[in-house]
Amino acid sequence: MNSVTGEEERLEAVLPLVARYGAAVVAITNDETGISEDPDVRFEVARKIVERAADHGIPRSDVVVDPLVMPIGAMGSAGRQVFALVRRLREELGVNTTCGASNISFGLPNRDGLNGAFLAMAIASGNDLGDHEPRCNEGVRQAVMAADVLMGHDPDCAAWIARYRSGAEEGARSGRRGGRAARRGVDAPAS
Repeated sequence: MNSVTGEEERLEAVLPLVARYGAAVVAITNDETGISEDPDVRFEVARKIVERAADHGIPRSDVVVDPLVMPIGAMGSAGRQVFALVRRLREELGVNTTCGASNISFGLPNRDGLNGAFLAMAIASGNDLGDHEPRCNEGVRQAVMAADVLMGHDPDCAAWIARYRSGAEEGARSGRRGGRAARRGVDAPAS
C-alpha cells in the first residue's frame, strides 16, 4: 500500500488496513512537521512507523521505507544523506527501502546521467527499489543493471548477459529482445 507517513492520523488510518489485508506498506519519512532536512529526524520517523506497524502485527519485511530523496541542486548533501540513511535503515531497522530516484536530479540538466549514478550508488548502499520514470533511459537502466551485477543481485550475471550479449545490444536499442543472435540461439554459429 502506498503509503503511510509518521503523522498520527495517517498511522491510525492506514496501518490497520495493511494488517487486515496482509499487505506491504511504503513508509514515507515525514510527519506533522513536514520533511526534515536532518537525516536523523527522518530515521526516527521511520523507526516510529516500523514500531507502530509491529504493534499492528505487520512484520518489518512488509515495511518498505522511502527516505525521501531531496534535489541535489537545492541541497548539496542530499545524495550523501540518502546513502547514509539507506544503510542505517537496513542495518538498524532491518527494513527494505525504495526511493524516488529522479528527485535527486530535479531542476538540473542531463537528469538521466545523475539518476543512473544515483541509483547505482543507492543500490551499493543497500537500496532495494528505485521509483523511476517508466520510460527509463537506456543509460539509467544500464547503470542499475551494472550495480545489480556488482552487488551480486544478478546471479551469474544472467540478466546482464541476456541483455548485452552480442546481438542483444541491437535488440535493446530497437526495443526488441535479443536480435538475430537470440533468435538463432546462444551457441548457434552466425550464418
